[in-house]
Amino acid sequence: MSDRKWLPGKFVWFELVTNDAKKAQAFYGEVLGWTVRGFPMGPGTYEMIYAGDTMIGGYASPTTKGAPSLWLSYVSVEDVDATARIVVACGGEVIEPARDVPGAGRMARIADPQGAAMCLFTRADGDPPDELAPAGRWVWNELHTRDTKRALAFYKDTLGFSDAAMDGGPSGTYHVLSRGGVGRAGLTGALPEDVGPYWLPYVHVDDVDAAIARARKLGGTAPFGPEDVPGIGRLGALTYPGGAPIAVMKPLPKMATR
Repeated sequence: MSDRKWLPGKFVWFELVTNDAKKAQAFYGEVLGWTVRGFPMGPGTYEMIYAGDTMIGGYASPTTKGAPSLWLSYVSVEDVDATARIVVACGGEVIEPARDVPGAGRMARIADPQGAAMCLFTRADGDPPDELAPAGRWVWNELHTRDTKRALAFYKDTLGFSDAAMDGGPSGTYHVLSRGGVGRAGLTGALPEDVGPYWLPYVHVDDVDAAIARARKLGGTAPFGPEDVPGIGRLGALTYPGGAPIAVMKPLPKMATR
């Protein structure tokens, strides 16, 4: 029997939805050192992402043919079904209705009023505790959106996030989203006109420049960085050849807890 507790508002899983999982697996194996193990799940096999000996995410196929690749963030909630109803009441959309995931818990895929997708998730065995995230593991998550005021109201009402505003430099005001006094994610209005709102997960790496260089060598791109952010660390973003950006970050020690 697990003695782990649920930590509502914590991002507990990340999943790459792609039509070419094998290409993505090879890419992230070279760039971030991730490995893959297949686990039986229902009638099929789910391919888990491992950083060292720790499961941190997985690979899934899109439910709609031709859909672009994207990283889906899973956030812990007390009650998936109840939260999904609140999402709709607050102007969001339930893309995939609540369902049980064999051996894992219960989930639903939703989108906020501006279209940023994520998953609500209640793990069957509780959430992993907050700890110092080593290299290869997730260390932050960040919503890039066009209407920050509307987004802040939505996530406050649906997920119980409070926010603290800070100076984001040229990108404008940056909001840290918290629940229970713990910072869980960021929110920024820095979004190009031709890009829709999305969640950007951050991975802890030992060398941001080297990770981005490896990504470029393998055909990936670097949407921004590497750059130093005072008081935070060094960071940048990369995409594998199929798209779907993630950020890589060498955080200062105080920022490395997840």
